[in-house]
Amino acid sequence: MSVAFVLSGGASLGAVQVGMLRALLERGIRPDVLVATSVGALNGAFVASRGATVQTVDELAELWCGLRRGQVFPVEPITGLLGFLGARPNLVPGGALRRLVARNVLHDRLEDLPVPLNVVACDALSGEEVLLSAGPLVDAVLASAAIPGVLPAVDWEGRMLIDGGVVDNTPLSHAVALGADAVYVLPAGGPCLLTEAPRGALAMLVHAMGLMVAQRFTAEVTSLAGLADVVVLPAPCPIDIHPMDFGHARVLMTRAAAEARAFLEDRGDPALPIGAGRTGACA
Repeated sequence: MSVAFVLSGGASLGAVQVGMLRALLERGIRPDVLVATSVGALNGAFVASRGATVQTVDELAELWCGLRRGQVFPVEPITGLLGFLGARPNLVPGGALRRLVARNVLHDRLEDLPVPLNVVACDALSGEEVLLSAGPLVDAVLASAAIPGVLPAVDWEGRMLIDGGVVDNTPLSHAVALGADAVYVLPAGGPCLLTEAPRGALAMLVHAMGLMVAQRFTAEVTSLAGLADVVVLPAPCPIDIHPMDFGHARVLMTRAAAEARAFLEDRGDPALPIGAGRTGACA
C-alpha cells in the first residue's frame, strides 16, 4: 500500500504539522510520497531531505523553535515602499527565506530526495496550477511559498510562479493521482472561528487565502471518496495565534501532537514500538 502525506499552507501555523508528523511516525506510519503547498513545502522538503523519522521531526522542531518572523518576512522599508508604490511586485525581499531553505535541505534537486516530494505552485500569468516534481529544490519550495504581493515570484523555466495556496492549499487530488492508497492530510490550521480579526496586512492576507481555499478542500474530499483512504488529522481549533506570529511554535507543536495522537488512537491505527521521542515541545 502506498502512503502519502499531504501538507497544506498556513505560514507560521505550519508548526502544527511538526506535531502531526511526530504522532504519525510514532505509530510507524511513514510516507512513500509527500505532496505539499507553501509552508507545507518547507516542512516537506526538510523531511524528504533527511528521511521520515522521529529524529528528523526532533530536528525540524528545533528549527521551528528558533524561527522568528524576521527570518521569513524581514522588514526592509525601501523594498516595502517601492512595492507599495508599484515600483516592485513584492513588499518583502526573498533572500532571507531562500537562505533559510538552503541551509536546511541536504539535496539540490527534487528528484534526488530520499522521500519523493511534489510541491504545488501557481502560474502568476495563467492562473494554472503547477505540480513540481523535478528540478531545483530550493527554487521549488520558494515558488510554492511565494505569497503573492508579499514575496517575489520565482522564475521557473520562463514561468513566473507564486504561492500554490492560491489555487490548491491542500493538494489532496495530486496525492491520489500519484497512486496513493492511503492519504494522511496534515492541515496547518483551518477555518476556525477567530476571537479577533488578524492584526496586520500580512496576517489578514494569509487568513483570507485560507478562507478562500477551505471550500475547495471540502469538495475535494467528497469527490475523491472511494479512490483512496483519506485521513484528515485535526488541526488545533479554536486557535488565537495569527499566521504571521512565529513566536508560538512550542504551543502549536505540543497541542497538535496531543490531538493527533488521540485522533489516531480513536481510529485504531496500529502503534508500533519505535520510540516516541520528545513531545513536540522546544528543548
